[in-house]
Amino acid sequence: MDAEMAMELVKHGLTLLFLDVPQHTLIGIDTQMFSVGPDFKGIKMIPPGPHFVYYSSSTRDGKEFSPIIGFFVDAGPSEVIVRKWDQQEERLVKVPEEEEERYCQAVRSLEFDRHLGPYNLSQYGDWKQLSNYITKSIIHRIEPIGGEITVASESTMHVNTPSTMMEKALDEQLNASRCSTPSDKSQTRGCYYTSIPRVIKRKGIHGQQLTSLNLDKTQLLESVLLEDYGGSEDLLLAELQFAYIAFLMGQSLEAFLQWKSLVSLLFGCTEAPFRTRSRLFAKFIRVIYYQLKQGLQKDCTDTNSGSTLLDDSWFSADSFLHRLFKDFFLLVQDASVVDGDLLSWTRKLKELLENNLGWEFQQNSAVDGMYFEDDDEFAPVVEMLDDPSSSVAPSV
Repeated sequence: MDAEMAMELVKHGLTLLFLDVPQHTLIGIDTQMFSVGPDFKGIKMIPPGPHFVYYSSSTRDGKEFSPIIGFFVDAGPSEVIVRKWDQQEERLVKVPEEEEERYCQAVRSLEFDRHLGPYNLSQYGDWKQLSNYITKSIIHRIEPIGGEITVASESTMHVNTPSTMMEKALDEQLNASRCSTPSDKSQTRGCYYTSIPRVIKRKGIHGQQLTSLNLDKTQLLESVLLEDYGGSEDLLLAELQFAYIAFLMGQSLEAFLQWKSLVSLLFGCTEAPFRTRSRLFAKFIRVIYYQLKQGLQKDCTDTNSGSTLLDDSWFSADSFLHRLFKDFFLLVQDASVVDGDLLSWTRKLKELLENNLGWEFQQNSAVDGMYFEDDDEFAPVVEMLDDPSSSVAPSV
C-alpha cells in the first residue's frame, strides 16, 4: 500500500484509542488478535461498519488470561472510539465526554498515530462474510445493557444446563479458573436473543398432527419469522451471525446456545427449504459455510487471528451438528426440486466438512445424491430463480 492510500485510510477509517492497557493483554477486533506491547494505544485504519472488539487481561508474565470481554460497534467514517483501562476492574471503560473530545481531536491530528496498530485489511473480507447481515439496529436490538458480552457474568443467568458432551466440554472450558476477576453481577443481564421454542405445543392438536408439526419445523419457523422478526429473513440471519461471533470471538456460552437453537430450528425444517423458503435456506447455508470455514482454521488461536474453541472434539461423528448436516444432505438428495443457489452452497458445505473434518455422510445409494450427470433421469430439477445471485456454481 502506498503512503497516499494509507493516509486516506488513517483519516477516513474508524480508530480505536485504548489508553493505559497493560502489556500482554490480548486485544482483538473481528478475526484479528494482538498482544499489547509497551507502545500500544489502539488500532487504526478500520473500515467503517459493524465490528466486534474483544480483550482479555493477563497476569504480569503473560501466561494466564481472564475470560474475554467483548462488545459490538458500528462506526461511521473518521469516527474515534475512546476507552481507558481501569486497573481495579481490569477492563476498558468510557471516559468523560469532554475528555473524549480532546482525545478524538488528538487522534485526528495524528498525535497518537505511531502508537496505533493498523487493521489488517487482508482479513477484512473474511470478517464481511461473517457479519454481512449485522447492522447498527441489530446490535442495539440484541446487545446486553452496557454492551459488554462475557462468560464471566453468565453463571448468574438462567442459561440452559449443558445437555450434550459437546456443550459440557464448552461449559468446562469457559468456566475454568483463568485468573478470573470478581465483578458486580447483581445487575447482569444477558443479550436480548429471540426465544426459540424447542417443541411445538398447541391446544386442540393431538397425536399424529402434533407429531408431524414437531418432525417438520416449517410452521414453527414461519411463526418465529412473523412474530419475532416481522417477516424479515435477514433479521434472523443477522441474529445467527451475532450469536456465532459472540461465541467464537467472545467465548460466550449463552451465544453458543442461541446459535445452536437457530441452527436446529432451520435444519429441523423439511418443507421450507424446497418450497416456501428456498431463498432463505440458500442464504442460511452460505452463512453456515463461512462460519464453519472460519471456525475450523487451524491457526485461530495465535495472536494474529481471532480465538476459537472449535477444536476437533467439537466435530465428532456423534455431535448434534453431524446429525443435522447428515439429515439435511439426505433431504437435498431426495428432493425432486432444488433451488440452484441452495444446491450449490450445500455442495460447498459438504465438501468443507469432508475435507476439513474427514466426515463421511453415508447415502442411501452408491451414488452421492447431490452430484448428478447431466443426462441422469433421476436427478432433481434445479430451479433457477429470476435473480442474478441465484446462479449455480459449476458442477464438481
